[in-house]
Amino acid sequence: MSEKNVLDENSKNILLDSIRTINDYPKPGIIFKDITTLLNNKNAFNLLMDHLEERYKSYNLDYIAGVEARGFFFASALASRLKIGFVPVRKKGKLPSTTICEKYELEYGFSEVELHLDAFNNEKNVNVLLIDDIIVSGGTAYAAANLIKKLNVNLVESCFLMNIAILDGAKKLSEISPVYCVLEI
Repeated sequence: MSEKNVLDENSKNILLDSIRTINDYPKPGIIFKDITTLLNNKNAFNLLMDHLEERYKSYNLDYIAGVEARGFFFASALASRLKIGFVPVRKKGKLPSTTICEKYELEYGFSEVELHLDAFNNEKNVNVLLIDDIIVSGGTAYAAANLIKKLNVNLVESCFLMNIAILDGAKKLSEISPVYCVLEI
């Protein structure tokens, strides 16, 4: 994982304190990290966005791809700050035009994510950042990264607000993309 422009410990604590933990949601045994409390905390949200803007302003990015749905919040806000395009990575069946899909495994079956075939305006060799709120087992992120690479663009880095480190999703993803996680949970 890249060490360029990493958030300081005090700032990390502010972000961690702004994320609500809900036990047994959406099912027993799951510890859910609710980012809505970070999103509605103007100080924490702006701290995060300032950090991401500072980190990525020199990456010469052309697009930011955000993973449905919570990745959209951070990806679109950062794309606006950097004055570049936002590309949604959606669950299968949610995009109206011609798409490419990538299947990935879940604990209980399979799912798919997709991108519009012209998501990056048919440009080649553009620089893309992938963003989502959390990486756990890495299945969704790995599938999203593969989709981006299939469109012949440069996946510069994959960024997550939180990494559930014991499940090795970031480690798995680092096989195909540099990974940056703001917070290790």
